[in-house]
Amino acid sequence: MALVLNEEQQLLKESAEGFFKEKAPVSQLRRLRDDGSELGYSKDFWAEMSEMGFVGLLVDEDHGGTAFGYVGAGIVAEAMGHTLSASPFMASGVLAASIIASAGSEAQKEELLPAIASGEMIVTLAIDEGSRHNPEDTALKAEKGGDGYKLNGLKTFVPEGSGADKFLVLARTSGEASERDGLSLFLVDRGTNGLIVDAIVSVDSRNWAKVTFEGVSLTTDTLVGGEGRALEGLEPALDRARIVVAAELLGISQHCFTETVEYLKERKQFGVPIGSFQALQHRAAELYGEIEVTRSAVLKALQMADTGGDVAWFASLAKAKASKTAELATNEAIQMHGGIGMTDEFDMGFYIKRARVLQHLYGDFNYHADRFARLSGY
Repeated sequence: MALVLNEEQQLLKESAEGFFKEKAPVSQLRRLRDDGSELGYSKDFWAEMSEMGFVGLLVDEDHGGTAFGYVGAGIVAEAMGHTLSASPFMASGVLAASIIASAGSEAQKEELLPAIASGEMIVTLAIDEGSRHNPEDTALKAEKGGDGYKLNGLKTFVPEGSGADKFLVLARTSGEASERDGLSLFLVDRGTNGLIVDAIVSVDSRNWAKVTFEGVSLTTDTLVGGEGRALEGLEPALDRARIVVAAELLGISQHCFTETVEYLKERKQFGVPIGSFQALQHRAAELYGEIEVTRSAVLKALQMADTGGDVAWFASLAKAKASKTAELATNEAIQMHGGIGMTDEFDMGFYIKRARVLQHLYGDFNYHADRFARLSGY
């Protein structure tokens, strides 16, 4: 499969880039931060995204979506990376929709997918319990008794948790932390007794949450997939979401490169543009090469996600490479802009902060480099 966009995908790219540039530039994120937004995004903007069909790209037509596919979702995520557009797209429109579509019952699909695709309902995954992503380390207990389950424990770093309507919660119905078996996935309503949601404003000026479960009682119909077999449906969905996260990191990298090159052309020292200095030219050329390699890795992974099958190898390759490239791009942008790169008045600081958060979301470089090596037979 050629590593190029087809005509429909190219049209989506142009539409998405124009939409986010006009409706959600970096200035909107700055305003949300300065105003202390509880949600971390604009409801009006989210409604406009939904009307454009971006939120339902991964939902089939029978459930109100467009079924455009993961290349389409990656295109939208990359465009969002260019402008740092804040929305629950990744948490709800990508990961939650993918989990429900692959592991949910027919009743759950009928209830949730149309609401997710329309943007009326925000669903997010509560999976991590520590500073590092590792689903197998889940310790939150789901004790079975009577006609349901009782959950006790906590989840951290829950994206869009402060405004989510429902949580997909990974809990342990048997076994101990670090074991793959015994993990189950539950759907928990925000207003459930014993559920405590504490909003956390992260360094990227987006709202995350710590979610505590104190004797949360659930019926058996809240189980998503089979008991003790959550990873069967969760891991493939996570891998596809990781690729879309990599696409957003690619967008951040590309923006940082473009802005830096423009600055090198304009900034003068000793009466000449600093872009004429060979050392800076070499650094810019190296960054350009890394971005293009990342673009190929991300697009190939998105294409493989659309064709089906096991995408774990491609997902870890894309996420690891995009994380490393975004780190290089943001560091170089800050350094080559000199002193202004560190000021709050200059937008570049927002990009490095968002990049650092995304680098850790659903597994950082070390997690995926190790996983890629294991999947490659090392």
